[in-house]
Amino acid sequence: MRFIKILSIIFLILFLTVCGVSYWIYKSLNTPAQHNKADEFVQIPKGSTTNEIINKLAAEGILKSDLPLQIYLRSFGDASKVQAGEYQFPSPITPLEVLKELEKGEERTIKLTVPEGFTRFDIAKRLAERFPTVPPTDEKAILGLMDDTSLIKDFDPTAKNLEGYMFPSTYEFPLNTKPAEVIKRMVEQFKKTWQPEWNERARSLGRTPREIVTIASLIETESKFDAERAIVASVIYNRLSKNIPLGIDQTAVYVAKMQNRWDGTIHKSDLETDSPYNTRRFGGIPPGPISSVSASALEAALNPAQTDYIFYVLNVEKNDGSHNFYASASDFERGKAAYQRWLEQQRNK
Repeated sequence: MRFIKILSIIFLILFLTVCGVSYWIYKSLNTPAQHNKADEFVQIPKGSTTNEIINKLAAEGILKSDLPLQIYLRSFGDASKVQAGEYQFPSPITPLEVLKELEKGEERTIKLTVPEGFTRFDIAKRLAERFPTVPPTDEKAILGLMDDTSLIKDFDPTAKNLEGYMFPSTYEFPLNTKPAEVIKRMVEQFKKTWQPEWNERARSLGRTPREIVTIASLIETESKFDAERAIVASVIYNRLSKNIPLGIDQTAVYVAKMQNRWDGTIHKSDLETDSPYNTRRFGGIPPGPISSVSASALEAALNPAQTDYIFYVLNVEKNDGSHNFYASASDFERGKAAYQRWLEQQRNK
């Protein structure tokens, strides 16, 4: 009886020990740890053993301890999935998240994000920052690269530059990629996005593909909501059919950028500038696109909603960037007055 009692105590101690160790391992594997290497790349050489990799990451401070991950890999994981490469580990990060990164086999790359609505001037600035060359390639030189329209000749033989044809997205490029290679890939992505059947759809609207991209660029700069872009497109088409100037202020902004005088504020002189791109002074659509365009904006330009609207103004009640739409000038004037009152309140805050 005494022996059974002692044996029970031993088993209880062992059980509690196993539970305690298991809990410690679980908690260690799932607790995010802060480290100071988030902005650096950690090189994992080819031929490194799993233990060597884990020890290195512990020494770098990315893992608080090497033991929990080593135990996990020996008991439950698959060490053969861990790959060499150059890794950038965010902070904080859990050991299990570190393991997932190691299984990707990442090579060091440059990530480039081009938001929807970026102009070629915005893109050139970002490429100059993200893709340094020796000697340096400045924004002016990159804009010169964008004047080479050979990449888009088959789509738009009349293009003077690549505005509108560099697709907005997030890209990854190998180190030492040249700006010209980045531009080429962005144009190729645009061509992949443009669907063959869209050519016929453009013809049915009485528009060339270039005009559709131009209209899409106007939509892109006017609305960030996919749900209302077709309605914005209807306003553009309705005004064009009635020979009413489009009056889109972003075209004046584009002129200011072309003339290298954009300071972040639309001035009265911008709205009065003598340029065919200025849709306040000139009727019809601009001579070409004024920004990069998303698939959503292209689809809206190709499939405008059927409405009687010829005006729109920001919806101040929602204050989320969406718009109210109007078919009559009197309704629009009331909406515009409400917007101007709201704008004055914002300025006085």
